[in-house]
Amino acid sequence: MKTKKRERHMNSSEKIFNFFVYGVAIVLILLIIYPLWFVIIASFSDPTDVGSGQVWLLPNDWRLDGYARLFEQSLFWRSYLNTIMYTVVGTLVALFVNIPAGYALSRKDLFGRKWVAIVFIVPMFVSGGLIPIYLTIKNVGLLDTFWVMVIPFAVSSYNIIVARTFFNNSIPAGLWEAAQVDGCGTIRYFISIVLPLSKAILAVIGLWTAVGIWNSWFNALIYLTNENLQPLQLILRRLLISNQLLQTQATGELASELRATADMMKYAAIVVSTAPIMMLYPLLQKYFNQGVMIGALKE
Repeated sequence: MKTKKRERHMNSSEKIFNFFVYGVAIVLILLIIYPLWFVIIASFSDPTDVGSGQVWLLPNDWRLDGYARLFEQSLFWRSYLNTIMYTVVGTLVALFVNIPAGYALSRKDLFGRKWVAIVFIVPMFVSGGLIPIYLTIKNVGLLDTFWVMVIPFAVSSYNIIVARTFFNNSIPAGLWEAAQVDGCGTIRYFISIVLPLSKAILAVIGLWTAVGIWNSWFNALIYLTNENLQPLQLILRRLLISNQLLQTQATGELASELRATADMMKYAAIVVSTAPIMMLYPLLQKYFNQGVMIGALKE
């Protein structure tokens, strides 16, 4: 009887705890999702209703003025294509350099392994500064070119360390010994055996890199002066700033109209610039969770 009572008590306690955990999780999810949803409905609503607080769940008056004005900009589609190209090529280049580097550091037979690891760790805390980096990029001829957004910042010490930890904890040492018995070399072993077993870390580092490149605008501001090479984020930033300047110069009804258009363009720009990268998360969620957890284990 005592055992049954104890089990009932534990079951009721577990139900209360689970109810509490699920309740907190739901509240946190709503707190995260609602700002995104508000930006979406605000981009389709009348700016006056948004400013007065009348829009909070669904648009009161469906309008596409913000998207229409945004899509009318001559440089919008060119900059959008630039951002897609920078993201795709930059992610591939980053995976090409960071994943092999992480695997090499995970090999215990690498000569000078600890010293090489230090070389990668030091730049995480000490940087040469903006001016030396700018002069270096200028001297090698990358300034104001497509590759300035891809090559100079492809190597990431953090990603290399995460990849090294993943390989140490996820790839058994016995696989390399078995591959050697079958006459498999280092490069073939890495391509044919290690990479197929590393989908999780490839997805994680690929997603991190893609998000970073997609949202990057400062590097383009410093190293790109040609408008035809500038990414979407920099063009959107320029459009919003120019709209704000027009508002300060206009008066009366024109000022209010420009303010309303600028607000709608602002929300439309947020939706347009974040929607593609947000679509990647559901596709990579399984690998993302697995890669982060394994890569976070202590070596």
